[in-house]
Amino acid sequence: MKIVFITTVASSIYGFRAPIIKKLIGKNHQVYAFVSEFSDNELDTIREMGVTPVTYRSNRSGLNPFSDIKSTFLIFKELKKISPDLVFPYFAKPVIFGTFAAKLAGVPRIVGMLEGLGFAFTPQPEGIPLKTKIIKGILIALYHIALPMLESLIVLNPDDKDELTDKYGIKIKNIHILGGIGLDLRQYPYSEADIPDEKEPVKFLFIGRFLKEKGIDDFIRAAEQVKDKYPDTVFTALGAIDKSRAGGGDLERLAARDIIRFPGFVNNVSEVIKEHHIFVLPSYREGVPRSTQEAMAVGRAVITTDVPGCRETVADKVNGFLIEPWNPRILAEKMIYFIENREAIRLMGNASYAIAKDKFDAEKVDLKLLDILKA
Repeated sequence: MKIVFITTVASSIYGFRAPIIKKLIGKNHQVYAFVSEFSDNELDTIREMGVTPVTYRSNRSGLNPFSDIKSTFLIFKELKKISPDLVFPYFAKPVIFGTFAAKLAGVPRIVGMLEGLGFAFTPQPEGIPLKTKIIKGILIALYHIALPMLESLIVLNPDDKDELTDKYGIKIKNIHILGGIGLDLRQYPYSEADIPDEKEPVKFLFIGRFLKEKGIDDFIRAAEQVKDKYPDTVFTALGAIDKSRAGGGDLERLAARDIIRFPGFVNNVSEVIKEHHIFVLPSYREGVPRSTQEAMAVGRAVITTDVPGCRETVADKVNGFLIEPWNPRILAEKMIYFIENREAIRLMGNASYAIAKDKFDAEKVDLKLLDILKA
């Protein structure tokens, strides 16, 4: 069987799809990867997997109708050449325009996957800007056209399913809740959290892009509040600084004041997780956050928000805490709980590991995915 993956970023093929692709190739399927953002080295890495890369042009985030029509036509032409049995687009634009192209090319089966609904569907404390509302409206209209063309749609959490089908009334033949794309647990080996003695600091870790909607601002505000009471507490933020972020200077100021540590790029995220006691992700919305899955696999307790995607990772008061979004005060209170109740660091961390083994093992997730793909 010929199977085409359609995505944007080339690194997602070998970074997130490698286990399922390995299984497909092991079953003698021919696999192609359509990518629009790539380097020569990334294409070589894809070829080394036994996958044939195909490039096309697309703006990942913009909604330029002329550009999107052109991208759809380019994908259509390549699909006609390959004549695949199954097309598997993932991420929003590939699901929309890849589906259009596959339908035009007469592909017999199309299964799409949305790993979260994205920024346009993410609530903001100050309300959603007009431009974002317009983008959201366009996306909903396009989903009304594209998603009914799918044999199946895969989402990661039940909130996304309910929003698409119940709130917006989009007709979808079959919809599956995957629960998370999963991890190779061998790459994130469990390491029981050490309980620091009373003279040692508790260490909190944030991993994610430094964007407001990922919760970095709330993490910073909470860290300042905790530092007022427990000045030795360590806070680390690992991620990329958004170039358009107005508060970029704030990060330098906070680092200079030793409020937050910003180590920059690291090669081994699991080692950084091991060096910390608690993982924190006060995001406004996710699919099912990979960074939290990684922290849980290593065996760390989690503080995260009670919002779509994030709530799939934490059983409140079992492996951490679910808190309301946009509330640094409550976040600080939960951080202080771990400082004052240090045995919970290990108990809740062990619970995280148990949940990760049950819900986020890539071996189990890939079996579900293979069943949906019927491959």
